[in-house]
Amino acid sequence: MSSVTVFATGLAIHFHWIVLAPQYQSLAILGQPIVITISGVLFLLEFFADKIPWIDSIWDAVHTIIRPIGGALLATQVLGHSSPTLDVIIVLLAGTTALATHTAKATTRLLSNTSPEPFSNIALSVGEDAVVIGGLALLHYHPIIAFSIFLIALAAFFYFAPKILRATKVKLWLVWRKLNEPAFFHREATLPLNLPAKLAPVFSKQNLLGETIAWAVPCVSGRGRRIPPNLFGALVATNEEPRKLTFVGRKGSKPVAQTIELDGMTIAREPKFLSENLVIFQAEGRGQKYSFIFPRSRAAEVERIGDYLRQNLSFPPATETPLQGATATSSAT
Repeated sequence: MSSVTVFATGLAIHFHWIVLAPQYQSLAILGQPIVITISGVLFLLEFFADKIPWIDSIWDAVHTIIRPIGGALLATQVLGHSSPTLDVIIVLLAGTTALATHTAKATTRLLSNTSPEPFSNIALSVGEDAVVIGGLALLHYHPIIAFSIFLIALAAFFYFAPKILRATKVKLWLVWRKLNEPAFFHREATLPLNLPAKLAPVFSKQNLLGETIAWAVPCVSGRGRRIPPNLFGALVATNEEPRKLTFVGRKGSKPVAQTIELDGMTIAREPKFLSENLVIFQAEGRGQKYSFIFPRSRAAEVERIGDYLRQNLSFPPATETPLQGATATSSAT
């Protein structure tokens, strides 16, 4: 339950912009001056907090408990207390709906915070306020249309929820790693030789020729053909095929493995606020593009991977040689 919803509804009731039907007279409490004052102050705080990157996410984190409880309490206030069973059903439905809408808002804002410019936060905040006020007006004049739009939006949220939650999990993981691990650009970068235990069977199934691993670096999938985004996995290079990479991961219980042909590709490191990205794309700028996400503290490893791939691509296919060791000193870019 957003403060702007309570504030706008309270104003409409207090100044008689709307007339409550007899069965909804319990909502008249929202028009009390004390309720309008408190909700107005909270709305003012939220109005500014929502427009500051990362402050909006902290605000949303605090309200993760408040809004579902507020939605459930308001629903029971509106519909009354006919029976304990109905009360429980109302609380569950209203609380779940409030939590779903709040989660959609919070995850959208969290994803927008990684944008290099601050205007997306302001645009989203203004858009959210406009949707709330417009939705209240539509609910008053055309309740059936408003309810239909709400159901469609709720269904869309649940349909996209797995993707949204995966993206949110990745962002939170990157934030945690950035806060707990400083980024080192001038240090010895050692690329691990072994896959995590849960990914080893995935690679073994893909590795039909029994190639030996040159290195296997944990990462998160960004974008790429046949690779779902925001999957925790690993990039694997082999000594026998140094001009290829394989990404292995899991989407739930389903294994994901995709081999990337590097011939004709350009390798680049792309520093971001929260992450270091390895980008692989066609040299002429068209065709397939792949990106893989690493914690900000792994900048040296990403640079080492780029050096390794560029070194192997600089040789003609007939003279390619495997990596002699997986340890080198990274140079800052």
